Amino acid sequence: MAADAKNGVANVGDSGAASDVLPPPTSVIEARSRARLLHETIHGTLQVVHRDFFDEDDAHAIPSASLEDVFHELATHYNIELQWLIIDTDVVNVDHQAEDEFEKSAVKAIAKKQAYYEAVEADRYRFAGAIRLASQCLKCHVKHRTSTEDRTAGLLIAMPIRLTNPALLNETN
Repeated sequence: MAADAKNGVANVGDSGAASDVLPPPTSVIEARSRARLLHETIHGTLQVVHRDFFDEDDAHAIPSASLEDVFHELATHYNIELQWLIIDTDVVNVDHQAEDEFEKSAVKAIAKKQAYYEAVEADRYRFAGAIRLASQCLKCHVKHRTSTEDRTAGLLIAMPIRLTNPALLNETN
């Protein structure tokens, strides 16, 4: 976006123009706010798409897999990485298993009902948020279930961060 010098109004340029790219957040608070907004947007979209469009008897595309196309676009245009994370469900996709220490710690925290887990690693802000899997989701996500209680998955979000004040690094958790 470019600011109009006369009235201070932001003008939206052509999609994908260099001026449209968001600068990295300069504090953990700003990074957390962006991540929480993204998390709730993806979580809400997933819930609505499952409710309104997913027919388990005629499933051509799984809603979470369809959202991975959105994840790709966010990575390409905004340098924001998103990925699903297995918390207390079956392994439907091995790419969604926790791989590094951050992801393993996030699984433990979210499994204990913590809403999110975060960390700053060098110049990256990492966030993991809980995704509720309602009873209708369990047919695919928990094949041999013994109850219809909600389960939890996770959404990983990573973005660059450019801390202007290194003392702000301790704003996490």
